[in-house]
Amino acid sequence: MKSNYSIINHFNKYIDFTEIEIDDILSHFTLVEFDKKEILLKEGNVCNHKFFIIEGLVRSYQLDHKGNEKINQFAIENWWITNVESFVNEKPSLTSIETIEPTKALKIDKNTLEHLYVKHPKLERYFRIITENMLVAIQRRYEVFLQLKSKDRYLNFINNLPEFSQRVPQYMIASYLEITPEYLSELRKT
Repeated sequence: MKSNYSIINHFNKYIDFTEIEIDDILSHFTLVEFDKKEILLKEGNVCNHKFFIIEGLVRSYQLDHKGNEKINQFAIENWWITNVESFVNEKPSLTSIETIEPTKALKIDKNTLEHLYVKHPKLERYFRIITENMLVAIQRRYEVFLQLKSKDRYLNFINNLPEFSQRVPQYMIASYLEITPEYLSELRKT
């Protein structure tokens, strides 16, 4: 099954798991399918799952005080997505997670994952590495936003994440880059 193949490759990219370990770990995941514009997590609900994207595209966003969407993350194939604070602390999420394209994902709940960490310490190490990589990416994004002007942020985005710039609607890219869709349209013309 393609879904198992992609996650197995992802696991083994960071940690060498045995076939027995992989089989046991995967037996605890559930394959889920979502239509376009389907909510995986609604703001105000507790995030109980981590999702590994097999196929598709999702976004994480929150609404500002004016009701405008502020996108803070995208995820495509072979990426994990969750609301970390809500998942870890079991608190209501301040963000929503929604599909942009029809999406297939493997999901696992917190209690099951905690059980698997004890049973397979390599899995906890795997998620530590994934979390560290995510924190580096967040820090890099923060530094880019502090140091670069809007045009340079856009160029950085399309150069470093070309797979997103082709699939994500322009107004969502504008939201992610914290610029107006009109200004993004001007940047694309130059």
